[in-house]
Amino acid sequence: MRTSARIAGVLTGMTLAFGGVAFAAPAAHADIPACTNMVQQAGIEVSDAVRTACTRGVHNDLRGCVNALTEAGVPGGAANGACRMAANPP
Repeated sequence: MRTSARIAGVLTGMTLAFGGVAFAAPAAHADIPACTNMVQQAGIEVSDAVRTACTRGVHNDLRGCVNALTEAGVPGGAANGACRMAANPP
């Protein structure tokens, strides 16, 4: 195998590897603070239960997030919005 072909193969592999990281990165931008801010705007104190619920939203468990927030006293519409913010920040 020629050196130029080997270099091209290595560069292609690196591009694919770094491209995969770029596609995975948006999931890391999910937003617990946006979720907890919406809970605070609804007049509910942010507790460990609220943070745990928002974390469920970050992991796209929207139903579990909403259920946990409503159990913590967050009204349904605010809980739904907060969980959506956790999963898909602006």
